[in-house]
Amino acid sequence: MMRIGSASYELVAMFEWARARALRLRHVGGSWGPVDVDEHRPAGTGQSRYLPSYWAGYAHRSGFYARDFAHQIVGAHLLGMAEANLTMLRCFAASATPEHGFHPVWAFNFDGSYLSIDYRGPDSFVRELPAVYELVEKAGTAYRWTWDRAYVEDPVLWSYYRNAVTEIVPRATGRGIFQGVASYNELAGEHLAEAGDSVGSRYQAYLAMSALSRARGLDGEDFACRAAELRRHFNEVWSVGENPADLVRGYTVDGAPVTGWGCENSWFMPLKDLIEPGPRNEAYLDFIDGQAAGPERPRNIEAYTYLPDTFFRHDRNAAAWRWMRHVFDRRAEPHVAGGLNGDYPEVSFTLVSQVVEGLLGVTPDVNAVTTLSHLPDDIAWAEVSGIPLGDGTITVRHDGRTATTLTNTSSETTYRWEARFPDAPAVVTQVAPGQSALVTAPGRPG
Repeated sequence: MMRIGSASYELVAMFEWARARALRLRHVGGSWGPVDVDEHRPAGTGQSRYLPSYWAGYAHRSGFYARDFAHQIVGAHLLGMAEANLTMLRCFAASATPEHGFHPVWAFNFDGSYLSIDYRGPDSFVRELPAVYELVEKAGTAYRWTWDRAYVEDPVLWSYYRNAVTEIVPRATGRGIFQGVASYNELAGEHLAEAGDSVGSRYQAYLAMSALSRARGLDGEDFACRAAELRRHFNEVWSVGENPADLVRGYTVDGAPVTGWGCENSWFMPLKDLIEPGPRNEAYLDFIDGQAAGPERPRNIEAYTYLPDTFFRHDRNAAAWRWMRHVFDRRAEPHVAGGLNGDYPEVSFTLVSQVVEGLLGVTPDVNAVTTLSHLPDDIAWAEVSGIPLGDGTITVRHDGRTATTLTNTSSETTYRWEARFPDAPAVVTQVAPGQSALVTAPGRPG
């Protein structure tokens, strides 16, 4: 089990609460429980045997959702739920049939059946386009964390990946969630055919498909080229405007561009690294930071769980940490859909992943790991032990942003470690089982 140490009592308390809360949301395969529980049927429609799984969606519903699952998959892996991740992903992949237009079903009961509140039939079920692509992206992420060849070789998963990036028309009807929408921002009423969050997610899906293809022994160049062309088209044609408030974040079904603040379809554009680096991207991050705290801020706590990821990606460490604290500090407040904010699974799972991937900057790969400290100035040091990576575990400690220690607590695996530092060359070393290595930023005293 992962454990944390830090000069920041607040960080330790946050991580320990999130770890304990998320672990309470897991289901052991073979356990029994109710199905089709929702706000209209609090007792459900019967009992069934559960798959290895965990809550990913409303705590008052008996299931897991594509959007939530995609955002929780790393936290779940870090907490020992790798089997559940693979099982749940297979459910989504297997449901993306020709009858469903190759779209995955939006929500499942914990036994693997469709959650009835979100599924009325093959022509009427919830479809949100970003999730189609995020499932491909996150499959690639899970493979890098686990090294499990099933993510590359499983025929059901592979069929899903290919259909998601080649068969699905990347436009939505704009007529409502049961007919298909372009954005995770369900409440805007903008009738979007295309949105920044679906475009950004598709960009990352192409990159993931390129990497998964290479891992499978295939040439992934075609998907890498698709990714590059999509990013070019986005920056040069699709999303024009230098002023953040004028930057295009979607198009209506009538072809009209949509600008201004759009919650998910705004912050997903930098979250998915879609906007080219430079002043335009930096200004848009400022815009997101201000709007998310302003009068048009989201009402639901789970929306805020994306903000730390967005700002960590662009090395805005203080802002990312501030939004982590925002989410944690509101865990005991009422959630807009009932219960408490802390009951919403994304809150705990993402705080776990944001400590490891965010603050510690741990980026996995097969037989390798990269680190880059994102500690803000008010956290002098932080360490997490027992981080599961491939066939073993590691411990990562950062002292500020200039010294990093990696300990290989595996019994057999040797890791290639690339230690990165702000404004300094990376240092690459091999760390054998049972060994520790300390690396300081070049030019800094060891």
